[in-house]
Amino acid sequence: MSANSSIFKQGENCWVTSTASYATPLIDCANYYKALHASIVKAKHSIFIVGWDIDSRIRLLRGDEEEQSEAPSVISDLLAWKAEQNPELKIYLLRWDSSLAFFAQRELWAKEVWDEKTPDNVETVLDDTIPMGGSQHQKIVVIDDEVVFSGGMDVSTNRWDTRDHPVESEERNGPEGEYAPLHDVQMVAAGPVVKDFAELVRWRWLRVAETQPIAIREDAKNALDSPLPEAWPQMFDPWFEKIDCALARTIPFMDEVEPVQEVRHILLDLINEAENVIFIENQFTSRQEIAEALNRRMKACPSLHIIVVSSYEPKGKFECEAFWASRIDFKKILEKDVDPSRIIMTYSSIEDQKGRKAYKRIHSKVMSIDDKYLVIGSSNLSNRSMTLDTEIDTVFFGNTPENSRQIARVRDDLLAEHTGRELDAVSELMKSENPAKALMEGQIAHGYVLTEIHDEVFTDQSGINFFRSLSDPEEPLMPAISAFGNATPLRNPRRRTIMIGIGVIALAIFAGLLILATNSISWLSTENINAFLEKSRGTYFALPTVLLVYLVGGFVFFPVTVMSLAVAAIFGPVWGPIYGIMGALLSSACMFGLGILAGNAGLKKLGGPKIEAVDEKFRNSGIVGVAAIRMLPIAPFSLVNLVAGVSSIGLLPFLVGTFLGMFPPMIAKGLVGDSITQIFRNPSPETIGYLVGGIVLWGLMIWGSQKFAKYYQKRKEKQKAEGEECAVS
Repeated sequence: MSANSSIFKQGENCWVTSTASYATPLIDCANYYKALHASIVKAKHSIFIVGWDIDSRIRLLRGDEEEQSEAPSVISDLLAWKAEQNPELKIYLLRWDSSLAFFAQRELWAKEVWDEKTPDNVETVLDDTIPMGGSQHQKIVVIDDEVVFSGGMDVSTNRWDTRDHPVESEERNGPEGEYAPLHDVQMVAAGPVVKDFAELVRWRWLRVAETQPIAIREDAKNALDSPLPEAWPQMFDPWFEKIDCALARTIPFMDEVEPVQEVRHILLDLINEAENVIFIENQFTSRQEIAEALNRRMKACPSLHIIVVSSYEPKGKFECEAFWASRIDFKKILEKDVDPSRIIMTYSSIEDQKGRKAYKRIHSKVMSIDDKYLVIGSSNLSNRSMTLDTEIDTVFFGNTPENSRQIARVRDDLLAEHTGRELDAVSELMKSENPAKALMEGQIAHGYVLTEIHDEVFTDQSGINFFRSLSDPEEPLMPAISAFGNATPLRNPRRRTIMIGIGVIALAIFAGLLILATNSISWLSTENINAFLEKSRGTYFALPTVLLVYLVGGFVFFPVTVMSLAVAAIFGPVWGPIYGIMGALLSSACMFGLGILAGNAGLKKLGGPKIEAVDEKFRNSGIVGVAAIRMLPIAPFSLVNLVAGVSSIGLLPFLVGTFLGMFPPMIAKGLVGDSITQIFRNPSPETIGYLVGGIVLWGLMIWGSQKFAKYYQKRKEKQKAEGEECAVS
């Protein structure tokens, strides 16, 4: 094969062959997010974002850049700002639907959140077409059909980091707190290849969204000789110009779609082209077929060296036994009957002068073959990336001497980051007789260094078959269903189905506990509570007894009205309401605290926009809103307490509102309860009149609270509108 021709075979080891007029790597997330922000700000026609995740909370800019930017930094605010500025701009967000396994990190109600935060020209769909066990793993952004971003990075949590990867960073803060240094690689390109990406994202969109085909812009400037497009992030100069490339996909078996394993085929073909150095930077190395191909090529080509950089420690049991245990086998296969000095499988870590340690998490998916080929994509060297997930890799070919030099530069630049060296120093080391060995020698103390992996410290591989079958499968977890001669793959359960299922289970458990409590606690009845309270009347234990009844009654959702009437009937129209309100406040505070714990444990996330709407009402209405809710019998007493704890309202305003809302009706209930007692003891027109009067007073208070709440809400909205008008003027 000619040195000027590539191994690309369209329809065999790649989807399409193309050319990038301009391309450059974006190393680590701070650079990618900065570039993405700049391109979004310049967008005029369309924005497509396809991802494993698209999190509305992510800040694209940090520090001075964030403070000085006229455009919002948070991705949802930025897209809403662009969409409102230009109603003709169309924004399409396609995110993987299934996310139960990533509950702690991902927005469960992503579509509802995006729909609420953005105007109508921003459309969001969740991709639920992936077969059971697979994921939507492509990470693509196409802007104006002129600029494309693709690689290993999503707009997601626990991704942002700078190239120096400090041991500690306040900006590396995710849902579970500060996370370790994280490394990733994306590429940005312009030219003819953008049209291919534009076709791909539209194909994915039409598979999920109920819409008409979306035409690619005919006037898009993506010809080979076009200048840098306007949406190009100007702070990043192109490293490559007019470079040949190919796009390789993994597409699993889906409805009416034949599976595609172009990524698998192109990687095997690339390995067979290697002569000097294969550099691999990947999150996972578990695919034995790749290890076997590398081993064969090393035996066939004695001058070949292999450098692998991955992560140090696994996250959780599944990752440990599925991927780290598999990495042990990968390494054994790779090194079999080969001089071990020609191979290094490593991780990058640092111990600074203060003795603080950090292990860099590798999330990138990069491979270089000498200075001839460079892969930047979304595919891990795993079983699922070769067969089950949706993937897209861009393979660049060094078709000119300058582009070949730039491929080597990308490799050397990444190794310089991992070893704490200067770029020129790494370039010299890579020219040595044994570059793998040279890299490991003479590394600088207190900077990042490469260390050989020894995964046996994490796992003895005892559970590899079980965990691998769930976390790194080659086939869907459930077989396809055959009907009328056609096989239909079972999909991952939809997010909405999962959430409804969780809700039904939670309600069933709660109802079962209430039934169990009612049947198991013999005194949990109106008659026994009355008898229990009656025994305490006239003793020092009267108030503690009432407090205990309200406290226990609150936890088992016993009706507060029944308790209030019982207390009033036993302790009279004066002390009854006083004792009752004290018990109600104690029960409210305890259930409020339980709500705080539930919210922190994930109830806020589980409830999504619905909980946020209730939270907003509590926050806006404050004490008066709580008082109105207390006067109106619209929700169980204990449920209101729990929801308030989940919301953002403070405990003191909540208790003040509870007092103002419950004490006046409790006085009315006191008259009713005491009147009922008097009727039983001494029926007369007077006692019956007290009963009727109490009921009428109770009803009037409910009616009055409704009127007052509506009046207060209208007044507050009017004041808010006037304030906004003043701000505008």
